[in-house]
Amino acid sequence: MQQHYRYQKPRWMRDLLRFLPLKSQFVLSGNVRDLQASEITPEVVTPLPFNHALHNALREAGYQHIIVFNPLNGFSPMVPPGDDPTPTQKLLSQLGLNVVEGRVSGGIDLLSSTLERLIDLPGEPVALIVDFASCLINHRDNLSPVEHNLFTRALVLSHQARARPCGEQRQAFFNTVLWVVEKEGDLPDWFLINNPRIRPIPVAKPDRIARRALAPALLRSLPGPSEDATLQEKIAQDFVDETEGLLLLDMNAIAQLARIEGVSQERISDAVRRYKVGITEDPWLKIEKDKIRNAGTIIQKRVKGQTHAVTHMLDIIKRAVTGVGGGKQGGRPRGVVFLAGPTGVGKTELAKTVTQLLFGDESAYIRFDMSEFSAEHADQRLIGAPPGYIGYNVGGELTNAIREKPFSVVLFDEIEKAHPRLMDKFLQIIDDGVLTSGRGDRVYFSEALIIFTSNLGIYRLDNSGERVANVRPEEPFETVQKNVKAEIERHFKLVLNRPELLNRIGENIIVFDFIRPDVAEQIFSQMVENTLEGLTKLDLTVTMSEIALHALRQLCLADLSNGGRGIRNQLEAHLVNPLSRALFDIDAQPGDSYQITNLLTGESTQLALIKPGSSF
Repeated sequence: MQQHYRYQKPRWMRDLLRFLPLKSQFVLSGNVRDLQASEITPEVVTPLPFNHALHNALREAGYQHIIVFNPLNGFSPMVPPGDDPTPTQKLLSQLGLNVVEGRVSGGIDLLSSTLERLIDLPGEPVALIVDFASCLINHRDNLSPVEHNLFTRALVLSHQARARPCGEQRQAFFNTVLWVVEKEGDLPDWFLINNPRIRPIPVAKPDRIARRALAPALLRSLPGPSEDATLQEKIAQDFVDETEGLLLLDMNAIAQLARIEGVSQERISDAVRRYKVGITEDPWLKIEKDKIRNAGTIIQKRVKGQTHAVTHMLDIIKRAVTGVGGGKQGGRPRGVVFLAGPTGVGKTELAKTVTQLLFGDESAYIRFDMSEFSAEHADQRLIGAPPGYIGYNVGGELTNAIREKPFSVVLFDEIEKAHPRLMDKFLQIIDDGVLTSGRGDRVYFSEALIIFTSNLGIYRLDNSGERVANVRPEEPFETVQKNVKAEIERHFKLVLNRPELLNRIGENIIVFDFIRPDVAEQIFSQMVENTLEGLTKLDLTVTMSEIALHALRQLCLADLSNGGRGIRNQLEAHLVNPLSRALFDIDAQPGDSYQITNLLTGESTQLALIKPGSSF
């Protein structure tokens, strides 16, 4: 396989090797439970546990004896496989420790009393790795006498320790103590801060170079193109891209998962997806393609007069289903759509219809009304409060929902009402396909379809700061579309100062047209039909005369400024409410039939309701 990335020791290891002759103690913190990419030979890189990689680095530096202490097992020698542990076991005996079956049981008391003898021990250099050192303290700000004694002794010894020349080259060595912790702050501040004899070394998460170095070794165990070096190189690059942000431990687990499930190298992305979202089945693969091909007609029944929007949305859905152009670089969402336009024109209805189309249930979409997230700390409600704050253990509404339903349509309604701080979270979702919850869990959006809706661009502020119409119903759609997009661009660049978010959305801004009179007529007819058909479930039959239908049409279509929602409101006021009132007053019974002959308007609309063949 072609090697475009030469192996390079992790930065923490280079830092450690550089300072071993200068510092007597080290605190290694951060990603200390992950695997480390380690070079066994110039051509072979393999994953090793952190302590093993640390052991190899110390051996390379010239340490002859390496001892590991942890609160559970006490002291034990650490030697390469096949080497004789006896010399290091004898050294433990020299320290006054009782070696039983190759190790020394003991807790924090024994560690404290052993430190001084270790630091002053003559002869070949010794390194003591104190693993899980965070567990040595219950409360950092309120140490027990035993805990205080341990770190006081360690502090004093860090200054008393003296390097001495050892080996043929007479290099300077301390008998070094290495504290391995999850967070540097787990140890007392007075032990670490401003101590020139202790070197804190952060252990970072693996970068692209480390993941690229390890990828061939992990993929080698899977069936794949053994002869095609170019294809192998591409597969390795894809594996690195798809595991952006993951640990080497995660990459190793993905390779194991692929081996167990018989996944080939070419299909490693399937194992990555299953590892991230935790679901074996892929609902996107189960979507009936014929249903998508014929979706235009289905959607037009529910979203009237927005043919361009429906066509654009279906193109995005087809991309999501086929996977073309999606999810590779860092696992971006299947699709991202920004639906803009006047109120009541079908933006939310389109989102519901798309969900029904994809997953068979329109209630399966996850909706967030962004007017509820206008406060400064609204991001904590979405992703969860950070440690130490109320609600930390509950998690965030968004991150919890995606963990439960990774295959979903996520609707952020009226995005312009969200606090600007949330825009950074949206940028992270679109760009990386991942959010980190307040609890530190990584939540993946790679299988979600993200939909934003907004009324941006319908109004704008004039030179005096007054809110005025930016587009009008009498303007042609081309003008409406141009002006709305221009105002959206101005808002993201000048008001939110987030042009990068708009760039990520790209050409997927879909502008809805106003409800024009001909479309309003279709919406009205369908709403009336649905209302009267709904009565059949109650075993009632109600029809309308042409006179009544004409009068109702005049009332419902007089003002189209609120779109389909306005038509529905008028229909409720002039048909649904008075019809309910009339049927209640005459005590209508199942099986009855009625006709609405006219509408009488006044303070409230009254219906002229008769049974066929009689008068009311």
